[in-house]
Amino acid sequence: MSKNAAGMEPVRLAQPASAGLPDAVSSRLSALLGPRFSMKPADREHHGKGESYHAVQAPDAVCFAQSTEEVSEIVKICAAADVPVIPFGAGTSLEGHVSAVRGGVSLDLSRMTQIIAVRPEDLDVTVEAGVTRHQLNAYLRDTGLFFPVDPGGESTLGGMAATRASGTNAVRYGTMRENVVSLTVVLADGRVIRSGSRARKSSAGYDLTRLFVGSEGTLGIITELTVRLYGIPEMVSAAICPFGTIDEAVATVVGIIQCGIPIARVELMDTRTIQASNRYSGLSYQETPTLFMEFHGSAAGVAEQVAFARDMAEQNGALAFESADDADTRSRLWKARHDVHYAVQAMRPNGRVWSTDVCVPISALGPCIVETQKDVEAASFFISTVGHVGDGNFHLGLVIDPSSPAELAEANALNDRLVRRAIAFGGTSTGEHGVGTGKIKFMDLEHGAGVDVMRAIKAALDPQGILNPGKIIPEAQ
Repeated sequence: MSKNAAGMEPVRLAQPASAGLPDAVSSRLSALLGPRFSMKPADREHHGKGESYHAVQAPDAVCFAQSTEEVSEIVKICAAADVPVIPFGAGTSLEGHVSAVRGGVSLDLSRMTQIIAVRPEDLDVTVEAGVTRHQLNAYLRDTGLFFPVDPGGESTLGGMAATRASGTNAVRYGTMRENVVSLTVVLADGRVIRSGSRARKSSAGYDLTRLFVGSEGTLGIITELTVRLYGIPEMVSAAICPFGTIDEAVATVVGIIQCGIPIARVELMDTRTIQASNRYSGLSYQETPTLFMEFHGSAAGVAEQVAFARDMAEQNGALAFESADDADTRSRLWKARHDVHYAVQAMRPNGRVWSTDVCVPISALGPCIVETQKDVEAASFFISTVGHVGDGNFHLGLVIDPSSPAELAEANALNDRLVRRAIAFGGTSTGEHGVGTGKIKFMDLEHGAGVDVMRAIKAALDPQGILNPGKIIPEAQ
C-alpha cells in the first residue's frame, strides 16, 4: 500500500451505508438490537474518529450494547462471518484506537452505565464499562471515597482500562494498571470470562487482568470492571509556581520526587500552553513555564509537603509560589489544565491537534524535554508542551492543518524524533495515550522480539483477527 507525504498509510474515509457488512449479519444484529443497531452515516462517522488529527475511518455499522450478554451475542454473530468488532466508549482516544481500519462493527458500550456494587469496607467498586469517572465519583460523593485516576477527558472506565490510562493523579495513586482489581471480558468467540477475584493479592495462575488492561480491545472486550477506591483526603492544597525556564521547573519536580515527597499531582505547562489557557479559559497566569501542584493528606502533613515544595522551587529559581486551599480555586486551576486540549485547538480554529506523548525515567526528564524544546521552537506551527512530570510523562500538542502534506510531514518527523529520543533515554513511545494506529510503527523499536510474543498472544485469543484489527501490533515483515 502506498504512503502519503507524512509516511502514513492513506485513510479510508466514511463509506456509503451499504459498504462491507453482509446482509445476514446486519439482519441478525438488527433483530437482536432493534433501533440500537445503526447504519446511519452520521452514527458511523462519529464512531470512526477520536479527539486527535486522525482522519475518519468509519465502521460499516454501529451496535449500542446494554449488557454483557448482548456484547457476547454481537461478537458471536460477527465472529461467524469474520466481521471486525471495534469497541467504543466515549470517543476520547488520541491515537486512532476507534478507527475501523478494516470496516466492520463499532461496538458502543457507553449505554452500559450501571454501578453494580460499592463495597466501602473493601475499598472497591464494580461498574459496567460505560460508567465515566465523573459519574462514579458523583455517585460516591456521600461515601467519603473517590476513584483517583484522572486522564482529563470524560472517559469511560472501560476505555481507561483498555488503554491503561493514567493522568494527573498517577504520581501518587498510580495508573489503571495498579487500580483495576478484576475484569469481565468477552472473548473473540463470544465467551465471557472473569479475569480474577477481588482478593488484594493472588498467586493463582497467569495475571489475566494485567493482560487485558492496556490491550486496547485487541484481545477481548471489557464489559465490567472492579476498581480500587480511596478515602477522600482530610486536606487538599494546590500551588501554582512559575519559572523562568523549563529546565528550572523540571529540576524542581525531580527534586520533589527524589526526596520522596508524596505529592498528589504535579503538572507542567510551558509558555505557549499558558498563553493558550489564558486566552481560552479567561485566566491571567504569568506567561512562562509553570508547575501546577496538589498535595493530599492531613492538615499537618499537607503543610509540611507545601513547605518542602516551596523550598525546592525557590532553590531552583521560582518566580513565585502561590498556594490555595479553597475548593473553588483548585477547581478553576484543574479545569484549566483539563481544558488544555481545547485551548490549544482554539489557537488555530481550522486546525487539528496532533497529540502525542512519551514517558522517560524521572532522571531523564529534564534532558529529554530540553532537547524536545529545540524542535518545538523550530516548528512552523503552534506546539504546546504539557506533562504529568511527576512520573516522567509529557505531551506535545501539534496544531496542524491535516490537509497540508507539508505540515503532516513536518509533524510526523517531529513525532518520530520525540519517540526515538524517549526510547533512547530508556523510556517508552507512549506513557498513557496508547498505541492505536498512531504509535504502531514504533513497537518493534521499543519491544524488539517481544512483539513476536504479543503476536502469539493475539493469535491464541483472537485467531480470526476480528477484535480491533490494525491496532498495537505491526504486521510481520
